[in-house]
Amino acid sequence: MSEDIIIDEEKNRKLILREYRSLLRIANMQDDEDLAQVRKAFDIALEAHKDVRRKSGEPYILHPLAVARICVEEIGLGPTSIVGAILHDVVEDTDMTIADIEDLFGEKVARIIDGLTKVEGLFDQSGSLQAENFRKILLTLADDVRVILIKLADRLHNMRTLGSMRKDKQLKIAAETLFIYAPLAHRLGLYNIKSELEDLSLMYKTPSVYNEIKEKLQKTKAVRTRFINRFTQPLRRELDKLELPYEIKGRPKSIYSIYSKMKNKNIPFEEVYDVFAIRVIIDSKLEDEKADCWKIYSIVTDFYQPNPDRLRDWISTPKANGYESLHTTVMSPSGKWVEVQIRTKRMDEIAEKGYAAHWKYKERTQQETALDDWVSRIRDLLENPDTNAIDFVDDFKLNLFAKEIFVFTPKGDIKALPHNSTVLDFAYEIHSQLGNHCVGAKVNQKLVPISYDLQSGDQVEIIRSKAQQPKEDWLEIAVTAKAKSAIKSKLRVERKKVSKQGEQMLKDLFAKKGIKNIQENMQSLQGIFKTNSLQDLYYKVGSGQIELENIMSLRVVNGKISYKTYKADSLKTLEEIVEATRGKKDALVIGNQQELKYKLATCCNPIPGDEVLGFVTNDGTIFIHRVNCPNTIRIMSNYGYRVVKAKWDSKESITFLAGLKMNGFDRTGIVNEITKVISNEMDVGMRSITFESNDGLFEGVVKVYVTNTQHLKNLRDKIAAIEGVMTVNRIE
Repeated sequence: MSEDIIIDEEKNRKLILREYRSLLRIANMQDDEDLAQVRKAFDIALEAHKDVRRKSGEPYILHPLAVARICVEEIGLGPTSIVGAILHDVVEDTDMTIADIEDLFGEKVARIIDGLTKVEGLFDQSGSLQAENFRKILLTLADDVRVILIKLADRLHNMRTLGSMRKDKQLKIAAETLFIYAPLAHRLGLYNIKSELEDLSLMYKTPSVYNEIKEKLQKTKAVRTRFINRFTQPLRRELDKLELPYEIKGRPKSIYSIYSKMKNKNIPFEEVYDVFAIRVIIDSKLEDEKADCWKIYSIVTDFYQPNPDRLRDWISTPKANGYESLHTTVMSPSGKWVEVQIRTKRMDEIAEKGYAAHWKYKERTQQETALDDWVSRIRDLLENPDTNAIDFVDDFKLNLFAKEIFVFTPKGDIKALPHNSTVLDFAYEIHSQLGNHCVGAKVNQKLVPISYDLQSGDQVEIIRSKAQQPKEDWLEIAVTAKAKSAIKSKLRVERKKVSKQGEQMLKDLFAKKGIKNIQENMQSLQGIFKTNSLQDLYYKVGSGQIELENIMSLRVVNGKISYKTYKADSLKTLEEIVEATRGKKDALVIGNQQELKYKLATCCNPIPGDEVLGFVTNDGTIFIHRVNCPNTIRIMSNYGYRVVKAKWDSKESITFLAGLKMNGFDRTGIVNEITKVISNEMDVGMRSITFESNDGLFEGVVKVYVTNTQHLKNLRDKIAAIEGVMTVNRIE
């Protein structure tokens, strides 16, 4: 037995050395000092993780080595990042401190490691550990963007090796990845990493959907290749005449982007027309790039008719993440729309690896880039220490995927804002005080309200008044994270003032009526007036929502408020409710009679057969959601500790409401045939049915009561078999 262990250890040693040497080969470091630093980091990490194994059973050291390799190979980072990646778990898992790291590797590496280290003791348990962690990473990002790049590499490797984790862990990590990390990679221009993170998240969240799209992409690969060859043949002939080095690629879109299009447009895979894009990459001098790209555009549109609404010029005005490219959608001879992307080799490298790969670590005197602006916006957001972590992540995420508009100040300065930004967002973009006192604006010399949606090219002059103050409904108007954060901060200050007034009013009332100022009385008042906290009680008193007359009319015995229905011992905290559900070995069984209350979420209408989970609310009710419900991404990312396992009671035979949407060619009697299948053949109860016909086509929606997913599938298949019916899909 001992011999087997020795052989195993020897095998592991060889595996570790092979991975380390492979990393050095890819990094191709010329400087002996850099090489020595990396070797020193490797030796320390090897010793720190020597007895640790990952869930897959492999030595833990292979994880930091893989993260370092991603940093070099897929992001294009240098020796400092390699050292940071190799050491990223050392401080968390051993007795080594940040000070030790600084002594050994210098301040720069220490700062990066500090940003990557999780300090769980700092976190308030009422918030999300992930959200606080994310906030801390972003604080460091304001100084050094490599922190977030190494974190993304770490998350990418974790996603690639997620198969060895438990199913509930897989779901939580996949949801968190979709919620935070994929949008962040997108914003930093890391297109390949963003796409892979999304695809892997989908693979673990809804494997059936992922595998279905993957199979269909594989089946249509040969047809796609033939189409691309035919489409590009005339372009190649003309491009050869230019004597400009070029490359043409036809690459399919990511599985997740195809899934998103299917879901958003409620169409099957076969109807997603832009499953792939043609990319023309030219080798052009920096000064000739713009002119050469438009030359290629001219050649493409000589052969194929462009869609004028689908022209995107990201060369004249690059995206905030540094992305540059010329996009057009043209009509092919077979009647299909095809997206063509035109760019240079330099632009392609930035698009694939991200502008972050070109981050200037040494030269701070260079002209600010779009990414500098983005980092400085984050810094503004983080300046407010009162910002709740969950709100921060929610607001921050709002801007990660946003398309951009470009608007002008009265002096002609250009400002980039997310698509759908309002006058209020523009005011806060200039300065928080300007936003706080904003009453409206002149947009292109025309007077507009604060809620006015800005368009690219607008010139905006803010009108302000000292009497104006932020209001709750401003949060509905604001779009940017910066504006929302500033409004919440101001509202919080005002709320504290009102709460202080309310506390004093209660003290005065207690003294006047002979009520003791004790915790028991405060709890009684919270129970009577149904407030969430003591501060909430003070605020409602101070703002007049709870009238003092109502408190004065309460019965008081020996200085104590008499509240018979109030029983302190019977009230369970949220933590106790969660622990009660967690303590059970089995999942919450839906349909079984249990003490815990549960409800089926109306946002996704789960039915037996769907993969589901439970989410515990403040009052102890457990809402059952489908695993692929859009709301579960936010829930699992921000409130992972409130999520409980759930499964269906196989013995239960009650029915559940589900919806089907169908369309096809209208003909006499088709509605009658559909209702016959539902009611007579399948014996399914209907709650509602609607049909609309227009120019020979019909669209129908039917709400039915079914027992499980198989029952619904059988019904869907039966309806799909009716002559004239083209598509039948479940309403998500």
